[in-house]
Amino acid sequence: MAVSFTDCMVPNSRQCGTRNFFRSTLGYWPLYVLLITLTGCGMSAHGLNTQGVKFFRQGQYQAALGQFQRAMTADPYNADGYYNTASTYHRQGIKRKDRQLLEQSETLYNQCLDFDPNHVECHRGLAVLLIQTDRKKEAFEFMKKWAVQNPKNAEARIELARLHEEAGDRETASLQLQQALAIDSRNPRAWTAMGHLRDESGDTAQALANYQRSFALNREQPAVAHRIAAISQNLKNTDSTTSDGDRRMVDSGSTPPR
Repeated sequence: MAVSFTDCMVPNSRQCGTRNFFRSTLGYWPLYVLLITLTGCGMSAHGLNTQGVKFFRQGQYQAALGQFQRAMTADPYNADGYYNTASTYHRQGIKRKDRQLLEQSETLYNQCLDFDPNHVECHRGLAVLLIQTDRKKEAFEFMKKWAVQNPKNAEARIELARLHEEAGDRETASLQLQQALAIDSRNPRAWTAMGHLRDESGDTAQALANYQRSFALNREQPAVAHRIAAISQNLKNTDSTTSDGDRRMVDSGSTPPR
């Protein structure tokens, strides 16, 4: 079993508890300025988003929506409130097959991107929604546009690679990840994603090297750590079996013929 991409709700778009992936150093600059200039309302929105995420993970979606909507009221420019609300409507809309909820979700995803054009989770959520509502071509065009308009953004290529991988096009996914690593060779998400592709293709030795590189850059990745341990043990067992086989052959060969 390979390490896969994971989704998340976000108390703050720069720190996602379930994904455990960090953005590049440059990605922190906008957050730093935001916290300084919007300390009063921004921190209140952060707390409300955090509480909403807790409710969401407990399956209390109405309570979560209440917190997310309060976050948007507290800070109308906080993209995370729009994303979290959109994600909640998205999940409910799919579960209930409710087109109105899905339309609300799409509107909120777009509002999120108005306030943060490089919001990774929001791009992901909207792309998935487009695919789930039979607009696969539009989803790919949407993600490609993000990547083209942001040639120095490794995250855009990682998410585009993810979309290609889910569509069964691993070759294009690999090319996108190579581009992401060319932009930011210290991006742990890109190394994990590359490891995942190689893991799925059966190239476990190279997958292990990619996972190890990712883990060295960000040790807050329990799923990656687990996969490293599993592959290492499998490779160790394989080496042990091969060595035993080699030894038995030598012993057999040294026995004088009868």
